[in-house]
Amino acid sequence: MNTEFDMSGKVALVTGASSGFGVHFAKILAERGAKVVVAARRVDRLEALVTEIQAGGGEALAVAMDVTNADSIVAGFNQAEAAFGTVTLVSNNAGIAETKSALKTDEASWDRVMDTNLKGVWIVANEAARRMVAAGVGGSIVNTASIMGLRNAFAQASYCTSKAGVIHMTKGLALEWARKAIRVNALCPGYFFTEINSDYFSETEGQTLMNASTAQRMGEMHEITAPFLLLASDAGAYVNGVALPVDGAHSVGNM
Repeated sequence: MNTEFDMSGKVALVTGASSGFGVHFAKILAERGAKVVVAARRVDRLEALVTEIQAGGGEALAVAMDVTNADSIVAGFNQAEAAFGTVTLVSNNAGIAETKSALKTDEASWDRVMDTNLKGVWIVANEAARRMVAAGVGGSIVNTASIMGLRNAFAQASYCTSKAGVIHMTKGLALEWARKAIRVNALCPGYFFTEINSDYFSETEGQTLMNASTAQRMGEMHEITAPFLLLASDAGAYVNGVALPVDGAHSVGNM
């Protein structure tokens, strides 16, 4: 595919690839020529995704990975390298949300969100960068944050804090690794219909929220394709350290 978003020669690792954005990003990377390693805890779903990618002519590998466990992350990268070589593109996508008011959020709940959404992103990014530096290659890391890392919402204190941390971590890593030819950017999606929020947006409260938003609708998955590919591909070679909202202007309007 001869476009600015050609990913031929790239080895991509997509975390959180068993659902939502992870599935979408894995597919569009494979369609554009990347060798894709899909990683998550639910391996049965990953195997189905790999089968689908291979049926379309792409190359893919499923690896079990728990981003809250450093040993699991190292093992996943080892498998990726053995199959395809050094990972040069990371879609750091694993995440969870626990909708609770601050006074009802206990320490265990807080730790679950931070360990997955922030610490996990940190460990994956660092493991990728270490291996790129050791191999003498550059690459791109795209951390999936959220508009909730830019603004705030009721009963989302832990989630918003974790995603704000991802954004600032992204900028810090971009600053440190720019001279190593490793770009680090954050994608900040607004509301897209995914497994993590499907129940909420099927209910009256969720529908009311969307009707009050700037665009008065949720995003469609294809509408995040080009923003993601800009950050991931060589087309965005001079884009580094940004937090890019893709939200129909939701984050500059009513939350």
